[in-house]
Amino acid sequence: MKLRKVSAAAATALVLALTATACGGDDGDSGDTGSGSGGGDKIKVGIKYDQPGLGLKEPDGSFSGFDVDVATYVAKELGYEPDQIEFVETKSADRENALARGDVKFIAATYSINDERAKKVDFAGPYLLAHQDLLVKSDSDITEATDLNDKNLCSVVGSTSAQNVHDDFAPKANLKELSGYSECISGLQAGSVDALTTDDSILAGFAAQEQYKGKFKLTGLKLSNENYGIGVKKGDTETVNKINAALEKMVSDKSWQKAVDDNLGPAGYKNEPAPKIGNIVK
Repeated sequence: MKLRKVSAAAATALVLALTATACGGDDGDSGDTGSGSGGGDKIKVGIKYDQPGLGLKEPDGSFSGFDVDVATYVAKELGYEPDQIEFVETKSADRENALARGDVKFIAATYSINDERAKKVDFAGPYLLAHQDLLVKSDSDITEATDLNDKNLCSVVGSTSAQNVHDDFAPKANLKELSGYSECISGLQAGSVDALTTDDSILAGFAAQEQYKGKFKLTGLKLSNENYGIGVKKGDTETVNKINAALEKMVSDKSWQKAVDDNLGPAGYKNEPAPKIGNIVK
């Protein structure tokens, strides 16, 4: 009788231990790039929430945009269905930290590849070549970057766009760094900002929104080349290689061009040809 009680207690302890182990495994696997077929496994992907045409959280909680389509395609190739993807907002200033902390498995968020960022994260891609441009009011007389001297130029915290214009074209420009592009757009509309600078793909997405149609225009300046990469935690070469393979497939099966046309075409955006995947041009 005593032996039976001891066995029951041992069995109970074993069940509890196995349960705790299973729960711990679920937490640890949330960002795995495995097959995605193991029950409730999910993958966390960093995107922007406030970039129409690229990464936007819709009022109903869904997500839209070119980066969202690219991320969904890549996740599918990594073994995850759309309902297994958890999109996490990653603002420009926090992208490197989000990857280092393991908050997300990869980031597709208009993430331009440059030397400084490549010291902290690894990049797959590039998957889009954009160009820095200016967005101004439709009646603005700003046509060149040098016109920004003594004017208010807006971009977001963590972006290099405004600093590039200041350093290379308009050293007397007044730089305003706000937390998101929506705030810059509001300032542009209100007149507290004279121009918003970032990539033409991002600007085209905003200009195409129904509430802004006819109010803003792109100056058409190609102030820089911006190669968008998919950010991955430093040292995770396996994931970089898998993502590169997924991007190559996306280009070859025409899904890439369809995503560009569906999301940016309505703004009249003329995309460059798909970059050579794995050719990290900074």
